[in-house]
Amino acid sequence: MRIFLAEDTHDVGEAICRRFQQAGHTVDWETDGAVAGDILSFTDYDLVILDVMLPGLDGFTLLKAIRQRGNGVPVLVLTARSEIDDRVSALDLGADDYLVKPFDFRELEARARVLMRRRAGGEATNVIVCGDVTLDMTNRSVRVGRREVQLKRREMALLEILASRPGRVFTKEELLERLFGFDEAGGPNAVELYVGRLRKKLEGASARIVTLRGIGYQLVADVG
Repeated sequence: MRIFLAEDTHDVGEAICRRFQQAGHTVDWETDGAVAGDILSFTDYDLVILDVMLPGLDGFTLLKAIRQRGNGVPVLVLTARSEIDDRVSALDLGADDYLVKPFDFRELEARARVLMRRRAGGEATNVIVCGDVTLDMTNRSVRVGRREVQLKRREMALLEILASRPGRVFTKEELLERLFGFDEAGGPNAVELYVGRLRKKLEGASARIVTLRGIGYQLVADVG
């Protein structure tokens, strides 16, 4: 999934990026609130993590702008202020959740999984099942039947995107945006490359990636 992080404390930002990237997600990180606002006005994300105290524009202003545009992206607010008024303000402005600094990164990851799962319209579980393919998002493991499948980071991300909405057609442009951040190179053939790799590793599964020429890709489970 593609995540946007607005955080001006560099060690915290680096740690958050590292944790989510290791889990297979793409993370765009910005330290300036005004720049973050510009990016969020034209780029779609699966999750936005906003620090309250930012130079340029603060997190509350960014959150308000996101909701005024009718953007329903899940927003997790980070604040160093534990006052109840700040937490109430964040929720009243449209935040889906919040964490008070300092926080445990395991809790951040768990809360993020819940919000992204909700965004995908999934069930209240960290396990995605399509046919005989099972993806456990907590430990980032994949099984085809009883066989464990080793996937690399972007292969895992691609499977998570497709499996979260079985039958839904994703265009090449959508997948390219979700798999690669601003600072990463995603060539015109990158999607086909990762789709091809994932297909090989899921060979024999009852769920398969279907190419709809000129339209996109979908994950479907064979009925039988």
